[in-house]
Amino acid sequence: MGTRTNRKFAVITGASSGIGFELAKQCIEHDFDVLVCAEDTAITEAATRLEASAKGNVAQAVRADLATKEGVEELFRAIQSMHRPVDALLLNAGVGVGGPFLETELERELRMIALNCNHTVHLAKLVLPLMVQRGQGRVLMTGSVVSTSPNPFQAVYGATKAFVMSFGEALRYELKDSGVTVTVLQPGATETNFFERADLMDTKVGQAEKDDPALVAKNGFEAMMDGKSSVLGGGFKSKVEGLMNEVLPETMKAAQAGKQTAPGSGKPKS
Repeated sequence: MGTRTNRKFAVITGASSGIGFELAKQCIEHDFDVLVCAEDTAITEAATRLEASAKGNVAQAVRADLATKEGVEELFRAIQSMHRPVDALLLNAGVGVGGPFLETELERELRMIALNCNHTVHLAKLVLPLMVQRGQGRVLMTGSVVSTSPNPFQAVYGATKAFVMSFGEALRYELKDSGVTVTVLQPGATETNFFERADLMDTKVGQAEKDDPALVAKNGFEAMMDGKSSVLGGGFKSKVEGLMNEVLPETMKAAQAGKQTAPGSGKPKS
């Protein structure tokens, strides 16, 4: 794979469905070979679909639990086995946990922190030095429109995405003269399985119309390739929400977000 092509090579985490799969499609469509990773068995089918849609591009799957140190190291060994440099690293894997903090399960939230934050730091720590050594590379981290706002009833999830945003922006500054760029993608509510997995289907945001993951991924990929610092992904509503989060006071943002994420808020009133 590494010696038979001049195509660039991208690694995408959380790529079995949703935004991650669409990011991998963007890479394939722009003449990258890809290594895609996720915990679930669907990652193998995802790689097959990606390769079937390509014109000679290679898509290889790694099934690994990136919420664990061992899973990240397994993915890195797979990267090394390619014997080719990583041109683009798309750190997209993430989950949510919805509900009042006093009622949510600690183990689910600790696992979410491990996936959303730890995997981002760990894989970046392993891959970025190799990019800097070459003097080139692109990094995309999937944050959220809530990266800059308190997120009641997703309190820990919102904090993980604020972490990703802060980490990405700081890392971008540190690498500003290295030839490696770091971009943070900030999607709004997107039509994926996120809301079902996070137990948010009975909320206003869970019931609302959502952005197309293909559009979000297109926004993110283009911003990454342009070397931008961040991008609000999705439609007009999501972008307005992101812009408003930059100027509204924290108390107002928390109140607005809480109305959207409160349990039962999506049920019709009798």
